[in-house]
Amino acid sequence: MRVLSPRSFLLCLIASAFSYSAFAALGGDVTSIQADQAHMRAQRRVIQNAAYTVHEMKSESTTVVREFVSPDGKVFGISWRGPTRPDLQQMLGNYYSEFAAARPTRRMHGPVTIRTQNLVIQSGGHMRALTGRAYVPAMVPAEVRLEDIK
Repeated sequence: MRVLSPRSFLLCLIASAFSYSAFAALGGDVTSIQADQAHMRAQRRVIQNAAYTVHEMKSESTTVVREFVSPDGKVFGISWRGPTRPDLQQMLGNYYSEFAAARPTRRMHGPVTIRTQNLVIQSGGHMRALTGRAYVPAMVPAEVRLEDIK
């Protein structure tokens, strides 16, 4: 377990205070997805699945963000692909401080993975072709395969 210095703890605390917003961040409510769409200046389409709903947003920079919403209206996963990475502080919401404090593990090739008690993030790609996903394992509906969060 990693112990944060007082300065790092304060920065994480400030980051989490600012990350709590009206955005449909990871763990947040579906009703605020329109705020994400406006923030990204994106076009949105909704894809209904038997076990979840996907809100797919394509920004002007052609980055695509997908927010996976459970039947109870909570965002349990997000994914992205495109030339730029989305605003992770916005997308991860209250989980951002946990992400910022975590140490990534990296294999020789493949995505960088961060696993904490409450969060899994994988990010990879190369310049102008970035991909990633984040999800809260405890919130993923039982009938959803983790491979589908992409």
